[in-house]
Amino acid sequence: EKSFDLIFMDCEMPEMDGLTASREIRAWELREGKPASRIVALTAHVLEDQVERCRDSGMDDFMVKPIDIQVLSQTLLDRSAEL
Repeated sequence: EKSFDLIFMDCEMPEMDGLTASREIRAWELREGKPASRIVALTAHVLEDQVERCRDSGMDDFMVKPIDIQVLSQTLLDRSAEL
C-alpha cells in the first residue's frame, strides 16, 4: 500500500478540478483511517478568495504558478523536516 508525503495539486485539471480531488482525498483518508497527506495547491490565481477555496477543500498550502524554485525548495525542505 502506497502513501504520499506530499501532493502538488493543480487546481484546474480537465476532468476533476483540484478542489474536488482534494475533497475526495480527504474523504478517502477519513473513511480508511489513513493519515492526512500534505496537499499543496498549484494555481495561477492569487486572490485571497482562491486561497480560501483551496484551504476549504482540505489543502494545506498554496503555491502560485509559474513556480518560484526557491518557494518550491522551501516547501520541500519544510515537509522533510516534518517527517
